[in-house]
Formats: sequence, C-alpha cells, structure tokens
Amino acid sequence: MNFKWWTKNTSLELLMITIGCAIYAFSLDMISIPNGLADGGLSGITLIIRFFFHINPGISTLILNIPLIFIGFLYLGKRTMFYTLYGTVCLSLFLLLWAHQSVIAPLPFKHDLLLSSLAAGVLSGLGIGMVFRFNGTTGGSDIMARVGQMKFGLSSGKGILIMDYLVLFLSLSYLDFYHIMYSLIVSFILARMIDLVQEGPNRAKALFIISDQCEEIAQVIDKTLERGFTYLNAEGGYQNDKKKIIYLIIQPREVAQLKQLISSVDDKAFVTVFDAREVIGEGFSYQRKRYHVSLHK
Repeated sequence: MNFKWWTKNTSLELLMITIGCAIYAFSLDMISIPNGLADGGLSGITLIIRFFFHINPGISTLILNIPLIFIGFLYLGKRTMFYTLYGTVCLSLFLLLWAHQSVIAPLPFKHDLLLSSLAAGVLSGLGIGMVFRFNGTTGGSDIMARVGQMKFGLSSGKGILIMDYLVLFLSLSYLDFYHIMYSLIVSFILARMIDLVQEGPNRAKALFIISDQCEEIAQVIDKTLERGFTYLNAEGGYQNDKKKIIYLIIQPREVAQLKQLISSVDDKAFVTVFDAREVIGEGFSYQRKRYHVSLHK
C-alpha cells in the first residue's frame, strides 16, 4: 500500500480512533453486557452470537467484518479503508482486553437499566463519534453508515440508528421486550451523541435579514457585534423590485441582542433564524479580525 498520503495529522487521527474504540468497547463490556442490554449494528449481532454460541464478541467482530470491508473498498478510498481496518482491529482487541482484565470491575449501576442505558448511549456514541470525526470507522454497520453518508448525504447517526433498530428487533430472540425497550434508549442517545461529536462544538445561528434599510442594519451589526456579513442580491416576488439580503453567522447568545439592533433600525424587517450545525472560519474556529466596514468606504 502506498503511504504517501501519510501526513503529520495521520498519527493524531489514529490515536483518536484508538481512544474512540477503547471507549466504545468499554461501554459494551462494562455496561451493556453486564446489564443485559442489546446493542445495534454488527456489535448487536455479535452479542446474539455470544448468547447462543458463547463466542467472544472480539473474535466474532473480526470475522464478520471481512465481507463488509470488501464492500467498503468498493465505495471508500484506500485511506478510509486503512483507517477502517485499523479501527476494526482496535475494537476487537479492546473488546478482548476489557472482557478479560481483572483490574476494573463493571460500572456499579446495580442493574439500574435506566442509568445503564443513559451511560451506555453516551459512552458508545462518544466513542464511535470520535472514530467518525477522525475519518475512521469501527467496521460493521459503521462502514455502511459511512457509505450512506458519502453517497446519499444521510448523517452517520441516522444511518446507524436505522440499522440498530433492525438488529434490536432480531435481539428479541434472546432478550425480553423490557430490556429491548431500554436498548432503544441506548441507540437513540448513541445516534445523537455521534452527530454531536462529529459536528463539533462550533455551533452557531445563521440569519437572513430582508429590509429596505439593509445598509443601516449592516453598519449597526458591524460596529456593535463586530460580525462579518454577506450581501445577497434578490428580487421581490410581488413587485419584482431589487433587494439586498444580509446573511451572517452569530453565536446563539447574540441572537437576542441582534434582534434588538435590527428592530431599532427597521421594526418591519423580515428575519429568519436557523441552526448552523458547524462553523469553520474567522470568528468561530479562529480569531476574527477587528475592523469595520465604515472604515473602508
């Protein structure tokens, strides 16, 4: 395999994939299995195999991933598949490690299924989310979720949630409905955590502002909030008149202040506020410059 794609970030990515696999395996071995909770995807299938054939999930995970890895090679690049192979081996090793070590005991939830479900969902989602965020997968259904994300734009969390529900249905073969319902809680929280970790902490609000006094509003935004903005050219649907639309990104805590600023200039302005899932750029992922548009006129 040609390793010319190896960069200075590759070692960091592999380290974070390793940590993510360790967290996910810990959640399975120390929370889900001791408390009789099912899991979704390929991990859920390995738990079914463990119940009926007493095969360690670490071994069955490695075996069942072989055909899925071939599928991944058809859709994913060599780099991603290298990370997938690495993640698959890491997960299998950590599943074996946590299951056979005697230093750390299963977490003391005293078989409280609600606490166990919440903890398993958070830890499993955190682990898988870290693996996805750093361009890897743990094999199994993660490969299919990544293919769905790349080919169809389906978020990784939603893709895994769909497959989890299918496997949980099969888990009724060895678990009662009571435990399956708590396992659904795990799957839901896991999917939300995956999307949260993948999207990162840089969440923000995006706004469209339509007003006949756009330039005055822009001046106030620039001087008061020190936020950059973009003018979009538009045409009114009723009178076919030319308009300017202000598009900008702000922190959630700045929304109330911005509404007041807009109202002080034009109380009839049309404003749309929606979520910006991840923001990368000046003022969010690195320090924004301090200047005002009025200085450049």
